[in-house]
Amino acid sequence: MTTPRVVLPPIALVGAGSMGRAILSGLLSPHVEVTGGVRVTNRNVERAHDFDAEDRVTAFTTGGNPEANREAVAGASIVVIGVKPAMVAEVLDEIADALDPSALVISVAAGITTRAMEAHLPGGHAVIRTMPNTPATVGRAVTGIAGGTRVTPENLDLAVRLFETVGDVLVVEESQIDALGSVSGSGPAYLFYFIEQFVRVAEEQGFTRAQADLMVRGTFRGAIELLDASGETPAELRRRVTSPGGSTERAIAVFDDANLYGIFVAATNAAIARQREMGQA
Repeated sequence: MTTPRVVLPPIALVGAGSMGRAILSGLLSPHVEVTGGVRVTNRNVERAHDFDAEDRVTAFTTGGNPEANREAVAGASIVVIGVKPAMVAEVLDEIADALDPSALVISVAAGITTRAMEAHLPGGHAVIRTMPNTPATVGRAVTGIAGGTRVTPENLDLAVRLFETVGDVLVVEESQIDALGSVSGSGPAYLFYFIEQFVRVAEEQGFTRAQADLMVRGTFRGAIELLDASGETPAELRRRVTSPGGSTERAIAVFDDANLYGIFVAATNAAIARQREMGQA
């Protein structure tokens, strides 16, 4: 099956940290063409040299050039803000008058609202807030997208096409973004935490670390692939494994007694609250 070709206008990634580089990996896929290329900015001069062999990328470094961010965004049709939440306002103030009048500004920073970003862009630029997750590095992200008050359907379509280069995309109301971030954004960490604990349990049952790791990774990988391939709900697949009166049923009862659902609710609410705190910092 041939992957459909994606053509995008010039893009600037302001802040090429881990998420920025994950997005960049999607933009450099063989089926993606960014007309005019991709510009990226780093604070570290040495890291800027990571892109020396990639002719589709022009790297700028604020460590050696205080005008780097402004130079990178000049002429870009899409500007992705990939800095830490506490730095977003400062960066927007810095680049605001260097942006093309029609440039679309996209943030991947947790907790920063579109209204807050619009306040730092007096030129009336359209703003989109996104929440990708770390599986973007392997092209399996889930990204939530919410538009600000100035966004057009064309702006949203452009953002969707960009983030589809690294996985699946959900267009949601901005009021849902924090909740989405607590599920899909933080979700990989939850899963890694469960795997970590499961490996410990297997080791306590007498398996070596290598054996435990193989069992647990294979179990989670196989279960997810089965879920994808079967078309069934997780509840139905769980029912098929859980024989009445069997050992799995006994284990599930322990989870139920511990109110696992309530723990998930509390964890989700804690993550949402922290995202909102970061946006107000």
